[in-house]
Amino acid sequence: MDVSPGWPVIACLLILLVVTVVANRLGGLGLARASVLAGARAVVQLSLVALVITAVVGSLALSFVAVAVMFAMAVVTTSRRVGAPRAWPWAAASMACGIVPVVAVVLATGAVPLTGIAVIPVAGIVIGNTMTVHTLVGRRTFSALREEHGQYEASLSIGLTSSQAIDEVIARRVPEGIVPSLDQVRTSGVVTLPGAFIGVMLGGGSAVQAATAQVLVLFAIMATQAITAGVQARLICRRNLLPPDLAASLVS
Repeated sequence: MDVSPGWPVIACLLILLVVTVVANRLGGLGLARASVLAGARAVVQLSLVALVITAVVGSLALSFVAVAVMFAMAVVTTSRRVGAPRAWPWAAASMACGIVPVVAVVLATGAVPLTGIAVIPVAGIVIGNTMTVHTLVGRRTFSALREEHGQYEASLSIGLTSSQAIDEVIARRVPEGIVPSLDQVRTSGVVTLPGAFIGVMLGGGSAVQAATAQVLVLFAIMATQAITAGVQARLICRRNLLPPDLAASLVS
């Protein structure tokens, strides 16, 4: 199956964008402008990415450079999303703890060949999903720490350390960031056909090859998200990874 740039694709994209805008306005969601901007950015960014990948995919070294750039952009994005841009080194550390060993296992076992055309998409999927869980965990835990500051102070009053008091508040919120991905794994092939499966099929692979690639990706995502969420929670408890307002209010 061949999906190439052309008038049919352009017409489809425009129609879908119009539907998105109309649905936003009729539903009173207030995201019409944001949707248009997001769509425009997606077109520009993916076009540039396609050019970059075409240029570097023949070199393994340049492919890893491209992956590093993707990782850097993911760190910047999630740090801003959780309202802690100055804590980006800690965000990078928590994400790297999940991404590096998982990608290393995938490559070391030979499940994915050590070539640019394989490394870039697999690493990109892992990085993207790691960024998502980091953002979800951060937003949920930071919201809880703001809303339940009284519980934090009460925990301190009974002799708990600051790290223990923070953990009392966020412990039940951290798993919430992973649940959406677990639901995706549970329903793969039943409710949804995820991206890797569709990509292999569109690329001419068999259904068996598509299923194998998708299972590999899903297991990699589960592993990296579990590690990242755990490390992130520890860094939050240690007050390393916090927005400025919480860093000031969560004192020992």
